[in-house]
Amino acid sequence: MITEEQVRASLREVIVPEVERSVVDLNLVRDVSLTDGKVNIKLGNAALSPQLQDYIRAGVSAAMKKQKVSDFTLEFVDVKPAELNEIRYVIAVMSGKGGVGKSVVTSLLAIALRRKGNQVGIIDADITGSSIPRMFGIKNRPLGSETGILPVATGTGISVMSMNLLIAQEESAVIWRAPLLSRAINQFWTDVLWGKLDYLLIDLPPGTADAPLTVMQSIPLTGVIIVSTPQGLVEMVVKKAVNMAQKMEKTILGVVENMSYFYVPEVDRRYELFGRSKGKAMAKAAGAPLLAMLPVDRELARLCDDGELEKYDKPVVESLGESFLKALDRAGVKGQ
Repeated sequence: MITEEQVRASLREVIVPEVERSVVDLNLVRDVSLTDGKVNIKLGNAALSPQLQDYIRAGVSAAMKKQKVSDFTLEFVDVKPAELNEIRYVIAVMSGKGGVGKSVVTSLLAIALRRKGNQVGIIDADITGSSIPRMFGIKNRPLGSETGILPVATGTGISVMSMNLLIAQEESAVIWRAPLLSRAINQFWTDVLWGKLDYLLIDLPPGTADAPLTVMQSIPLTGVIIVSTPQGLVEMVVKKAVNMAQKMEKTILGVVENMSYFYVPEVDRRYELFGRSKGKAMAKAAGAPLLAMLPVDRELARLCDDGELEKYDKPVVESLGESFLKALDRAGVKGQ
């Protein structure tokens, strides 16, 4: 006779389209019980349209048939995404200055963590300047229902939600005032079915105004990563973001200096195109470690433009992931 554990294990084979994760990973399994040899399954209906429920019902039927279970019931119960989401670490990536590469750093860190086998999600909170979907080559639209919305999976299984996935054309301008921007960010947190995640990274827009403030006040952040570049003007503006995080009593886990140098392999030499590195000085000001010094890399730029960022496989990606995990451990912050 099949056991409850075997039923739950078999449900891992039931994959939800577009998000490309199982009903178990999305935390949709509400209850599994066995009564007189009959299997009873309850799944949450959050973000699932009637069509998706039918698709999942067929998947469960196939999984039960594989286990030679002919007598089972499947019931969908009302539940909201916020009740199902179990996210261990929530990390905001921020900078006081635009154009420093927050989205690239967010994406590379997500890739590094995913390559280590973690379940990873990204909230593209730069509502008016979304770029995450383009870098990952995401073309599909999110699925959902009145009860919520499903993120879209990248090629390697990183869950993404971005305004650019919701608008008709990615070039369309989102001309909203601050209250609407803040509301959208909150909805990406509360109304999206993230399920069980090890890490959720939030790519913040530049500055220290409404959007970053919304995230810091409304979302239980584990910590913050600061992104900077070597230019003196950038250093001055980025310190405003450091100051904001400190005033909001958020843990700064580390600093990443982007566009730190350009490496020429033919002569084995680094050129500091934007001036001498200020990464260590910025890390000292933030009271946090310098996680990485990322180069100006034509291959990285090309892969971002082509929507193939997950193919980027330089050592700096793994190094960024390792430094982040060490910083997380060093800070002593506990997952939720």
